[in-house]
Amino acid sequence: MTDEMPNWEGFMIPTLRVLSDGVVRHWREFQPLVADLVKLTDEQKTELLPSGSQLKYENRIGWGVSFLTNVGALDRPKRGNYTITDAGRQLIELFPDGVKERDIRELGEDPSSPIRVYEKTERAKASTPTTGDVAESMTPIEQVQQGIERIHDEVASELISRLQGKEPGFFEQAVVDLLLAMGYGGTNGTGTVTQLSNDGGIDGVIDQDVLGLSRVYVQAKRYASDNVVQRPDIQGFVGALAGKADSGVFITTSRFSEGARNYAEAVPTRIILIDGSRLARLMIRYGVGVQTYETFKAIEIDEDFFA
Repeated sequence: MTDEMPNWEGFMIPTLRVLSDGVVRHWREFQPLVADLVKLTDEQKTELLPSGSQLKYENRIGWGVSFLTNVGALDRPKRGNYTITDAGRQLIELFPDGVKERDIRELGEDPSSPIRVYEKTERAKASTPTTGDVAESMTPIEQVQQGIERIHDEVASELISRLQGKEPGFFEQAVVDLLLAMGYGGTNGTGTVTQLSNDGGIDGVIDQDVLGLSRVYVQAKRYASDNVVQRPDIQGFVGALAGKADSGVFITTSRFSEGARNYAEAVPTRIILIDGSRLARLMIRYGVGVQTYETFKAIEIDEDFFA
C-alpha cells in the first residue's frame, strides 16, 4: 500500500487504465476504481480537503480528469461521463509508470500527435508553474492567487470545449447573456437572439434602452479551434450592419486571422473582435456558464483590536 497519496499527476495514468476498456463511466463510478487501483488506504479514501468540502482523492482525480479531457486523452460524451480516446491509450503506452503535465505538453507540441495543448493567455503562461517549481519562495497569498489563476485556465479551456459541443443557437444565446451580464443593455434594456435563418449575418441584438434607440449588434461563430475566422467573415458582418449601426461585436470560439484583424481595424465601421481565449475569460469574470463552488478568506491581524 502507498504511504503517501499521489498528487493529481499521479492519478492520471491510473485513471486512463480504469477507462481503457472503452466503457463510458460516470465520475462517481470510476473514481473509487482508480482509488483501488493505486491502493489507497481506507484512511486516505476518507481524507478531506482542509476546507472539508470534498474528499482529497476525488479532488486530485478530478484535476487529472480535467487536464486529460482538455488535452484530448479523455472524451466527455455527456455531463459527468467520460471515456478514453486514442490519445489516452497512447499516453498509457508511452508512460506506463506515470506521466507529468510537462511530458504531455511537450508531446502535444508535435503536430502529428493526437494530444492537443490548449492555448493560454500570456498571463496564464507566466503564472502557471512547471512541475517541480519550488513554492517556498512565494508568499501564501501568491500561492493562492497562482492556484486561482490555474483553476481559471482549466475552466476557460473547458468552457470553450463545451460551447463548441453545443448547437449554434445555444452559443448565440450564451453570447447575448454574456454581453447583458457585462452591462450592455443598461438597467431596462433587453437582449435577443435573431432567427437562426435569414438573420442577415446578425445573430444577436441588444437594446441599450427601453425604446431600442441604441442597439448593439452581435455576430457569433461557434467554430472549432482550428477553424480560423477569416477576413470575408468580418466583411460579411460589416455588410449586414450597413444602414443599421456603425459598430458591432464579433465573437468566436476559435481565433481571428491576421487579415481579419487588420480589416476590422481599417474599416470605418467599428468592429470589436473577441476570440475564444478572451471569451472564456469574460465568461469567468462575469459569471456566465460558471459557478463559485468554494470561497476562501485571507485574514490578517486587526491592529485596531490591539491598539
